[in-house]
Amino acid sequence: MTVMLIAGFMNLIDVTIVNVALPSLQTSLGATDSGIEWVAAAYILSFSIGLLPFGRLGDYLGRKHVFLIGVACFTIASTLCGLAPNIELLIAARAVQGLSAALMTPQTLAIAQVIFPPHERGTAFSLFGLTAGLATVTGPLLGGVLIGADIFGLDWRPIFLVNIPVGAVAILLGLRFIPKSRPNYDVGFDVVGILLAIAAMLFLVFPLVEGRNFGWPAWIFLMLAASLPAGFAFAFWQKARARANRPQLMPASVLGNRQFLGGALMTTLLFSSVPGLFLVLAVFLQVGFGLTPLQSGLTTMPFSVGVLTASLVANRLGGRFMRQRIIIGAGLLFSAMFGLRMVVAGVGDAIVSWHFIAPLFAAGLGLGTTIPAIFQTVLSNVEGRDAGSASGSLQSFQQAGAALGVAVMGQIFFGHFGGQAAGSSHAQFIEALRTSLIYSMVAFAMVAAGGAVIRSHGSR
Repeated sequence: MTVMLIAGFMNLIDVTIVNVALPSLQTSLGATDSGIEWVAAAYILSFSIGLLPFGRLGDYLGRKHVFLIGVACFTIASTLCGLAPNIELLIAARAVQGLSAALMTPQTLAIAQVIFPPHERGTAFSLFGLTAGLATVTGPLLGGVLIGADIFGLDWRPIFLVNIPVGAVAILLGLRFIPKSRPNYDVGFDVVGILLAIAAMLFLVFPLVEGRNFGWPAWIFLMLAASLPAGFAFAFWQKARARANRPQLMPASVLGNRQFLGGALMTTLLFSSVPGLFLVLAVFLQVGFGLTPLQSGLTTMPFSVGVLTASLVANRLGGRFMRQRIIIGAGLLFSAMFGLRMVVAGVGDAIVSWHFIAPLFAAGLGLGTTIPAIFQTVLSNVEGRDAGSASGSLQSFQQAGAALGVAVMGQIFFGHFGGQAAGSSHAQFIEALRTSLIYSMVAFAMVAAGGAVIRSHGSR
C-alpha cells in the first residue's frame, strides 16, 4: 500500500506543483500565454484519454506489470520535462507524463481492491483520500521552495527532476512487495472507441486553447462543432459494440444510465473550475503582482488546508447525507468565488496575502466536501457489475472537465491582454481574474442545483 501511495503522491503533487512554476518557466523558455496553458492542459488531456484504455490494459497484461511500467514511464517523462530546452518539448513531455499517470492510476485502486479483505478496504481507500489532501498542501509549498532555492541554477527544473529518486524507490519497492496478478488475455480492446474519444476531446479542447492565437478563423469553429457529432458517434459505437457482445471502452449500460450521466456532467463542471482557477491565479500573483513562487504558494495554501480538513471530516461521515453534502459543498464553493471576486476587486498595487485566506479556505472546504459525496452518489446509481467501468469513466469525465476548464478559464483570462500578459497593468490583471471567476461561480451553482435533483441509492 505504501508503494502505491508513493506513486500516487508523486502523480498528484505534480499536478499542484506545476501551477506555481508556470510563470517562471514561461519567462525561462520565452513561452506564449497559450504555451503555458498547454503545459497544464496537455497533461490533463492525455491523462483523461488514457484512463479507460489503460485500465483495460491492466486487466489484459496484469496490474502489477502495468503499474510499474507506468511509474517507470512517469519517471522518464519527468526527467524529459526537467531537461526540456523549449516549450514545445516540455508540452510533449507533459503529455507523456499524463499518459504515464493514466497507466498508474487505475491499477492502484484495482490492486488495493484485490489485496485487502473487505473489512480492511475502507481504511485502505481512506489513505488514498488522505494522500490526495496532503499532496494539495505540499505541492504549492514544495514548488515555491524548489524554485526559490534555484538549485544548481536550474530555476524551475527541479520540480520535475525531484520525481527521479521518488520513482526509482517506488519501482524497487513495487518489484519486491506488490503481489503478482495474472494477465487475462480474453478481454479485448475497443480501438475505434478510443480513437473517437480522442477525437471528441481534441476537437473540443484544442480550439478553446489556441483559438485566440489563430484569430478565431472558421476552421476553429468547425473543430468545435465537430466535437458534438464525435461525441454522439462515440456513444453510438459503444451501444453497437454492446449489441454485438464486443468489448467497449465505456459500457453501453453506463451510457444509458441517466442518473450516472447527470452525475458525470456535475463532475465535469466541478473539476472544470479548479485547475483553471489555479493556473490564472498563479499568473495573477506572480506575473501581475511580482510575488515569488514561494509567496504565491503560501498565498494559496489556505485552499489546500481546507481540502485536507474537509477530507478528514468526510471520512467520518461515511456514506451519510450525500445530497446535502453536494449542495452544501458546491454552495460553499460558489460563495468562496464570490468572496474571492470581492477580495480581488479591493487589490491595489500590492497583494495582501491574508486577505485571500477566508475565500480560499472556504473554497477548499467546499471542494473537499463535494468530491467524495458526488463520487459516491453517482456510483451508487450503477449496478455492481458495471462499478469498475463506471469508476474509470467517472475519472475520465473528471479529467476531461479539468482540461476543458484550463482551456475556458485561460481563454477568458488571457483574452483581456490582447497579447502577452507580462507588462500589463494591475487593473487589467484584476479585471481578467474577476471575469474568469464568473465561470467558476456559474459552474458551482449548476453543481449545487444538480445535487438537489440527483437521486442516490442508499443515502439519507
